[in-house]
Amino acid sequence: MIKKRGLPLLAFALALPASAQTTTNASVHPTVPPVATAALRGGDVVIDGKLDETAWQAAQPLTQFRQTQPTEGAPASQRTEVRILYDQDALYIGARLYDSLGAAGVRAPLARRDQLINNSSLTSDKIAIVLDPYHNHRDRVWFEVNPAGVRGEHVSGDASFDPIWEAAATIDAQGWSAEMRIPFSQLRFSRDSAQTWGMQIWRYVDRLNEQDMWSFWKRNEAGGPPFFGHLAGMRLGPRRRQVEILPYAVGRSQYRYAAPDNPFHESSERDVRFGADAKVLLTSNLTLDATVNPDFGQVEVDPATVNLSAFETFFEEKRPFFVAGSNAFDYGSFSCSFCDNVSSLNLFYSRRIGRRPQGNDDVDQRASFADLPENAQILGAAKVTGRASGFTVGLLDAVTNRETAHYRERALPDGATLDQEVEPLTNYFVGRLRRDMRGGATSVGGILTSTARRLDDPFLMSALRNRATVGGLDMDHSWHKQDYTLLAQFAVSDVGGSTASIDGTQQSSAHYFQRPDRHVTTDGLFDTRYDPARSGLRGYGAYARIGKDNGNWLWETAQNWRSPGFEVNDLAYLARADYKWMLANVVRQWTTPFGPFRYLNLTAGAQDQLNYDGDHTDTEQHYGVFANFTNFWSANTFYIHHLTNLDDHLARGGPMLRRNGYDYGAFNINTDSRRTTVFGFRAAVARGVSAPTRTVNLRTGVTIKPSSSVLLSFSPSFSADNDAAQYVMKRADPTATQFYGTRYVFAFIETRVLSLNTRLNVTFTPDLTLELFAQPFFASGDYSRFREFAAPRTLRKLEYGRGLGTIPYQDTDSTVVDPDGSGPATRFTIYNPDFTIRSLRGNAVLRYEYRPGSTVFLVWTQERNGFEPDGTFGFRDQSRSLLSDRPVNIFLLKVNYWLGR
Repeated sequence: MIKKRGLPLLAFALALPASAQTTTNASVHPTVPPVATAALRGGDVVIDGKLDETAWQAAQPLTQFRQTQPTEGAPASQRTEVRILYDQDALYIGARLYDSLGAAGVRAPLARRDQLINNSSLTSDKIAIVLDPYHNHRDRVWFEVNPAGVRGEHVSGDASFDPIWEAAATIDAQGWSAEMRIPFSQLRFSRDSAQTWGMQIWRYVDRLNEQDMWSFWKRNEAGGPPFFGHLAGMRLGPRRRQVEILPYAVGRSQYRYAAPDNPFHESSERDVRFGADAKVLLTSNLTLDATVNPDFGQVEVDPATVNLSAFETFFEEKRPFFVAGSNAFDYGSFSCSFCDNVSSLNLFYSRRIGRRPQGNDDVDQRASFADLPENAQILGAAKVTGRASGFTVGLLDAVTNRETAHYRERALPDGATLDQEVEPLTNYFVGRLRRDMRGGATSVGGILTSTARRLDDPFLMSALRNRATVGGLDMDHSWHKQDYTLLAQFAVSDVGGSTASIDGTQQSSAHYFQRPDRHVTTDGLFDTRYDPARSGLRGYGAYARIGKDNGNWLWETAQNWRSPGFEVNDLAYLARADYKWMLANVVRQWTTPFGPFRYLNLTAGAQDQLNYDGDHTDTEQHYGVFANFTNFWSANTFYIHHLTNLDDHLARGGPMLRRNGYDYGAFNINTDSRRTTVFGFRAAVARGVSAPTRTVNLRTGVTIKPSSSVLLSFSPSFSADNDAAQYVMKRADPTATQFYGTRYVFAFIETRVLSLNTRLNVTFTPDLTLELFAQPFFASGDYSRFREFAAPRTLRKLEYGRGLGTIPYQDTDSTVVDPDGSGPATRFTIYNPDFTIRSLRGNAVLRYEYRPGSTVFLVWTQERNGFEPDGTFGFRDQSRSLLSDRPVNIFLLKVNYWLGR
């Protein structure tokens, strides 16, 4: 049904001329928008924050601002005047921000560029100009500056947007003032000579915790570009071709322990790399970004984690080339008032490009010494983003190099060096198109992704797919003054390769086609039977949500499906397929202050999940309370009751088992973020419904701002978890007839995890900053009481040596199990899975923007790791051992230089 209805709607939208997609203001704007008129600049303007040039007098000041907090709808308590000028090259903003206490009332911390955006720990006075240059009622191009001259910007939440623009501010006896110059070359807008843009202006008065807006909307309304005012009066001529080039040079030194007989690595290694990024304005609205041999050396380290599941750990993308402009490729938007254990229909995960070679682990297991490539080198990448013929366009193509590992195999005594290809030459492509209609109230679009590998090596041919294609359609529709919204998405995947690679895909943790009690043969569109002779696999994913998102009473209902054969992990992130998830929530919110509350939200709902066999795999009820108080503290608490349900992943490809239900409760509280010292605390507890399992998670955070230029944060967290059904191993045994000839071994496990995240930011000037990050990390897992389930689809377990079989031998390294005592079953050995791990990860980054767009990075990264197979958690002993673990130190100097016109 989704496919049949989606295609005609998309075809109709693509056939519409651009003029047919415009609407009157009355049908687009929920409220009548205010209008600002930009005046043509008639004299020189020096961006120094003083507004003393006569040119500013030509602009009519905007003065009508209203509070969104603390008193919704009231006139702003402090007077604000904003003037707007333009010429053929740039937009000029001049703001006079009065304060009743004069300079004494102004809060102006120093920080790195972008650090004040959505930072709950670092608050400031500031003014923000938000533009919708295409006037499509969707885009938000944000520019802000605080009284210390700290700038920030983003595009629709994408903080990687890093344009070349100017801003300055000064503090005086009347308050403060600011000037901005935003070049038109850094913005994308229509070719019309007469321009009308959407615009919003925000002012933040930190000491009063006040937020004022020019084009007002209520807190119980969705807000955003449909509620923006209009910026009119600009008449612009043809735009010249924009070209920006950012060449870079990087020097890298690495120091680590290397065994004297290691033929591949020395204790110190150095290298130098060169590359460049380029940005070219192809047309007035399409931009080409290209990179050759990109470097990601200044990226912050990924945090340490413990993952005992069968699923891959997800890490956020932090590499500048892929983060910048990523909103052009957004697909799979997901929304819920309250939900958990669910993921969006996202089809592009850029960390697949230039990933750690997928054959590294196999080589590492066989090698005594190895030279393993850290990642697949990106030979080149390019993307085109912007608008063309009424479409929002995003096109990306990247090529990664063939990578080879060199190693010495343990089994070969002659010490010969062997080579193994661990990643093939690969091309990645992503294409995204979207068309807005009804003034942005409706959007329809599509996406196509492709991964193509050149597979010549027999090992990689059996492990990797040689092609993967995914296509998707989506729609975002709102009506009744933005009160109601509908999100709908549908995607189809098609992967192919050798029969061995597709068999591995079917048996992977995302699918488990081999599960012996699985009986589904079709998902309605494609064959889903387990077939080792397959050379291809197809599937689909779908998501739909309808809800009321404005007002005091809100509601939503949603469906989220992944068919058994849906596979997108070549260029996206998919933990699991084969489920039908559904949700319903109702919300009552109070957005105006009453009693002790500034804001109060009560949420109640339920969600359910089934696999395509029709088995219930997750059912929950949930309730939440979310509040902001009149003292500017915030707190929330929620409760989730999970029913005991079947689990088709617990045996990792084995038959269906039953997982114990549990009750989960959490409480969070945060103090006023404007204070010199800010505290936060979170506690969460889960307890099994009918089994001795429990989880405790504690996290606290302390942020200290000893001066306007220093910020120190310390956020330790601790978790303790007991699980009666931790998967250990499987072993073939013909006597295990209930489990189709295989024994699935589980254990009771106690895990403890302590993480001590610490950050120190020192800002010397807005262009010169030092950032320090350190994460001491300790974790242990103690396995005991090995067991197996009594039968499929049951909760009862039988423990070896206590009611099931015997344990003839056990020591610290292994446990020998005879599963039926004197019966015919064969003994087997469980090797000690206990672990105690420790690590220290940290880096220091000195960043200096020595001219607009040109930056020097000096980076030091250190990592220490230790492991012991005992499962004990002793903080004192482990912290001492951590300091004696051999470190890996990396020093990096990166210099880039912006060239543009």
